[in-house]
Amino acid sequence: MTTVVTPRPSGPPDAPSARAGTPPAGRPPAPRTRSRLGARRRRNALLWALLLAGPNVLLILVFVYRPLLQSLYLSTLQWNLGSPSARFVGLGNYAEWFSAPTTGRIVTTTLVFTVATVGGAMVLGLGLALLLNRRLRGRGVARTVAFAPYVLSGFAVGILWLFMFDPRYGLVQELLGWVGLDSPAWYTARPWPLVMVIVVYLWKNLGYVALIYLAGLQAVPQDLRDAAALDGASSARALRSIVLPLLTPTTFFLLVTMMLSSLQSFDIIKAMTQGGPLGSTTTLMYSVYEESFVNGRAGYASAVATVLFLVLLAVTAVQMRYVQRKVHYA
Repeated sequence: MTTVVTPRPSGPPDAPSARAGTPPAGRPPAPRTRSRLGARRRRNALLWALLLAGPNVLLILVFVYRPLLQSLYLSTLQWNLGSPSARFVGLGNYAEWFSAPTTGRIVTTTLVFTVATVGGAMVLGLGLALLLNRRLRGRGVARTVAFAPYVLSGFAVGILWLFMFDPRYGLVQELLGWVGLDSPAWYTARPWPLVMVIVVYLWKNLGYVALIYLAGLQAVPQDLRDAAALDGASSARALRSIVLPLLTPTTFFLLVTMMLSSLQSFDIIKAMTQGGPLGSTTTLMYSVYEESFVNGRAGYASAVATVLFLVLLAVTAVQMRYVQRKVHYA
């Protein structure tokens, strides 16, 4: 009897059988496996976000939101600085502020100061940026000189301009004398103290606005200007129809930042007028300082600070809700 032996094929030994539930090679993972991988990636992303943003969030909570909540609590108290006791008055400080005879004047002064400084800085800054954007000799030096006042201390700027506005020996008096005009009573007669503060604030912040507008102008595509010139558009028409619409993101940014800065302006007013004469240059921000550190009414000052915070919040919300609709992003 002959036995037939079948030879085994040459090659590697058989691979072990795949485990149950493991997809064969070349096939996508099962839905349950994909969900586990996605959850793991999300957890890793969350851990990295907490690791990187956690310290900054902690600093904001400690140094921004904690003082804000504490100020809201103090605004419900009748408390003087240095006093060991305080009395809860609820909304009494707010009722006193809204019924005070000086509130209308302070709000009007704040409104005039904000509109004049923001509007003036935007218009003059755009004009200066258009001038500095031209190919002029010494343009780099002119840009540096224009921006330099912005980095100076506001208090130092105020002291410097006090001497310049001196009605007897100041530089402004000399310049007005060249054209046959007398120097106004900058320190004592309304509305000249407020005009003086507005002029100094504009001088200090004009370079910042011009620099931001200059960056926006340099981002305007040159081919659009060339096409407008080929179509026979004048420089004024190109500015109105091409440049200004493309500058709306820059204008919106400056409008928000400059308005917030103007509403919180303090150092120049403190250095030049200290809110006088007779409160003619007292804004909401300066009123907070005056009520807390001059009159010692910390609870009442916290109520004024809360009102200022609500004004800032409302102004920013309105700008984000309505003004941003007019912004044209290229």
